[in-house]
Amino acid sequence: MGTSKQPKGRDRGGIEPLPSGALRVSVYAGVDPLTNRRNYLRETIPAGPTAEKEAEKVKTRFLNMVDEQRNPRTKATVNKLMDRYLELLDVDTNTRKGYEGYIRNHVRPLLGNLQVAKLDGETLDSFYTILRRCRKHCDGKPFVEHKTADKHECDVKRRQHTCKPLATSSIRQVHWCLSGALNRAKRWRWITVNPLDQAEKQKAVKPNPKPPTSSQAAAIINEAFKISLAWGTFVWMAFVTGARRGEQCAFRLDLLDLAAAVLPIASSIAQDGSKTWEKDTKTHQQRRNALDAVTVMLLQVYLLDCEEKAKEFGVKIKKDGRLFSPDLDHSTWFKPDTVSQRFTRMCKRLGLDVTIQNIRHYTATELIAGGADVRTVAGRLGHGGGGSTTLRVYSAWVSEADQRAAGTLMSRMPELPIKIDETGTFTTKLEPTVDHPYQKIAADLRGAIACGALKPGDLVPTVIELKARYGASAGTANRAIAELKAAGLVNASRGKRAVVLAPGEEPDVADVVSIKRKRKAE
Repeated sequence: MGTSKQPKGRDRGGIEPLPSGALRVSVYAGVDPLTNRRNYLRETIPAGPTAEKEAEKVKTRFLNMVDEQRNPRTKATVNKLMDRYLELLDVDTNTRKGYEGYIRNHVRPLLGNLQVAKLDGETLDSFYTILRRCRKHCDGKPFVEHKTADKHECDVKRRQHTCKPLATSSIRQVHWCLSGALNRAKRWRWITVNPLDQAEKQKAVKPNPKPPTSSQAAAIINEAFKISLAWGTFVWMAFVTGARRGEQCAFRLDLLDLAAAVLPIASSIAQDGSKTWEKDTKTHQQRRNALDAVTVMLLQVYLLDCEEKAKEFGVKIKKDGRLFSPDLDHSTWFKPDTVSQRFTRMCKRLGLDVTIQNIRHYTATELIAGGADVRTVAGRLGHGGGGSTTLRVYSAWVSEADQRAAGTLMSRMPELPIKIDETGTFTTKLEPTVDHPYQKIAADLRGAIACGALKPGDLVPTVIELKARYGASAGTANRAIAELKAAGLVNASRGKRAVVLAPGEEPDVADVVSIKRKRKAE
């Protein structure tokens, strides 16, 4: 068959016959950088009359891949790639914690044991489909969900699993974890092609901010001040600055300038469990937020109250302390998670489903609705991208500004051709379309009534007169008068001439109903 055994010496590849009659092609592809073992490209050709010819083609293709450095350098699994990716990842603690959770809960269970080089578009599409179907990856199999992994005995409270899809935003986070890792794998030459390029693109998350209404905002602020001046001031500052909760916890007394009415935002407080620390703002940008006169006055009262409480216990407030603090000397900061929990509990007592993040949405929405330009709003809230984030997330929610725009447009529109009364009944100023002879007669009579040629109480021309004037039949003339009666303009009955009605005067109801039924039948 012209085949050879495992390559020896300088022979980089060979074709080996198998007991089944198939042929196995092996080509040396260097040393695996992770295991330091010899790495081979291998493929098995099924037995058949053309097996030898196909095996030679595969061998040639493998050799070309090695020569052109297009071959995967390792047989590492996705688990190994994720280990290496997290080892080199340079992000803040909270972001890392989130990535580790997505990788641990979704990437490793479904893809972890696969070789990185064998990932393809179909595999990744199936992976995302599973996540969209069920966040527990149940694959349609029923099971009982347990709240603990420890040994225990199930009781009557055990809950049968119900499939819930992973949120679109979470799927996007999983995607970014895979994307970052596979991009590095390609740069390290673990793979030659990023399989994500072959997979279906993941849908972007549609912005869905839920700012509270003005009445809800008022209720929240009133409730906060009922609790205490300190908590009320904290909530008020959340509304007027639009700062993130961590940024607000980091507000510093030595940076606050009430004379200039300016509050610099230079850092943020991060939290992981019970551990907290100070770090840069989310966008690594410092900013200075202007304060209005009411807020300046409130802060003066609040700081005076803080000084009196500290003096009462013989404590002196630190000049570089925090604006909001659980300590009398303001040496420490509030924990962000504690702030969120306290705010959510307060809103639940009010019957409101509002989080402290929604307050940021409120600030952005009200600023734009008030006419502030997007770039200014972005700077005040600390958004990156020169306002693109602000515009994308909040522009669809400015209903007040949209109503003002509608009002402006309405002032330039022609007069509405109908009149609507308080009961919802409307009358039209438009003439109906004239398609038939009776409509022409009715239109002329309607015009005579509108211009005063025919006044209330006047007799409408007889059927004989209308026949002579318009060259119409008696039925056409009668139908024209019936149209006027249905419109409430004249009153007519069998054997009597039609009479023009005064505005608001009602025609005979039975005759009108009969006319409308006739119209519907036609």
